[in-house]
Amino acid sequence: MAAKPEDYARVYAAFTAPVSRYDCGRKCAPHNEGTPVCCSADHAVPIVDKSEYELLKSRTDLWHDYVPKDSAGRKIVADMHASCAAVECKGVQFCERDNRSMACRAFPFFPYFTRERKLVGLAYYWDFEDRCWILSNLQVVDRDFVREFVAAYEALFAVDEDEREGMVEHSASMRRVFSRRNLPIPLVGLDGGFLAVEPRTHVLRPARVDEFLRHGPYRDEPPAPAAG
Repeated sequence: MAAKPEDYARVYAAFTAPVSRYDCGRKCAPHNEGTPVCCSADHAVPIVDKSEYELLKSRTDLWHDYVPKDSAGRKIVADMHASCAAVECKGVQFCERDNRSMACRAFPFFPYFTRERKLVGLAYYWDFEDRCWILSNLQVVDRDFVREFVAAYEALFAVDEDEREGMVEHSASMRRVFSRRNLPIPLVGLDGGFLAVEPRTHVLRPARVDEFLRHGPYRDEPPAPAAG
């Protein structure tokens, strides 16, 4: 069973909330050659389900196939599941919010599953810690975003088991990486609060946002006020 274009259309209609009341692109762009990190394939290549790509192409000319420019890009394409496509948009100045991909809407988060395969919160793509302002300011994540994010992925999981399995596997990869780092995994909980997954034991516990590390150029900045 796999998601169809009409499934993505329903998800898009219900998943419109911004990640934060802040324009986070303005926070990270000065550190990323003037472009928000999530809006440039030089930093983040959106990976979409082919059914999702079919929907996008029926709605807009915003998207086209991603063409790798280097070995890192070629590896991204080579490592993709056969049901997926790597895509690129025309650029942030041409953004059509109604026609953003799921990768755009959810960035920088993915659904985190425990070893018991229970969805407990939002984890982040750790490769972007040094570039994405949000990952050093998790307190700004809006609860409406969390609610819509969870509902969107649960709707996809209901029609596409491979999507769930991909997130289960990515959660396991994160546990391995953070165990090697000997650092807890920061999570935004399903209620908008914070959780941590302990390294090695993988015990899930309540957490405070000030326990989590700040990264890259954001380490020396004052934290942003929490979402209202």
